[in-house]
Amino acid sequence: MRIKGLIFDMDGLMVDTEKLLTRFWREASAYYGWEMTQEHVLGIRSLAGKYAGPKLQAQISPDFDYAKVRLKRIEMMNAYIEENGIEKKRGLDELIAYGREKGLRLAVATATDNVRAKKYLESIGVYHLFDKIICGNMVRCSKPDPDIYLTASAELGLPPKECIALEDSPNGIKSAKAAGCVPVFVPDLTQPDDETAQLMFACCDTLADVIDVVEKLNA
Repeated sequence: MRIKGLIFDMDGLMVDTEKLLTRFWREASAYYGWEMTQEHVLGIRSLAGKYAGPKLQAQISPDFDYAKVRLKRIEMMNAYIEENGIEKKRGLDELIAYGREKGLRLAVATATDNVRAKKYLESIGVYHLFDKIICGNMVRCSKPDPDIYLTASAELGLPPKECIALEDSPNGIKSAKAAGCVPVFVPDLTQPDDETAQLMFACCDTLADVIDVVEKLNA
């Protein structure tokens, strides 16, 4: 097996937005009178809305309005980012530069919609460096279903087994594994749980550390 492609998640992996998502999911929920804990937010990372909504209704309240709270969260978070910007995650530039130097195909596979993904990636100066960008609203079933990674690898012209999928969430790792990619976990807010540890190929402290994984697989 030789690695010929790198497929990147976005939130929490390339951009330091998971801490903002946690904050503004909770604030938006409170705005409408529901209490959302950090654990609730962590549980829906990279989770498609059709799964996240029922999950939160079961955990918080049968009346929890996922769509309404999500819109408020987007409004609050957008206002914050407009004023403060977003931070790039450690090691991103090094890994992208390595991938391009070695002739690897590079893609993004994010549950975020294409408009916000473009905005975020342009703001940290990397949008133009990817060969393909696949977003949650461009596939039928988003994470944890495999569609987004199957689409990304197909768009790169590669079989999934030749692509490393880089993720910071359990739902993302499930999606990558189900697609047949090589799942590599790069922790953001949490370390891998037992289930994730069983599914992932490797765990790297930063994106720059992924270079060693590629080198070993391609040795």
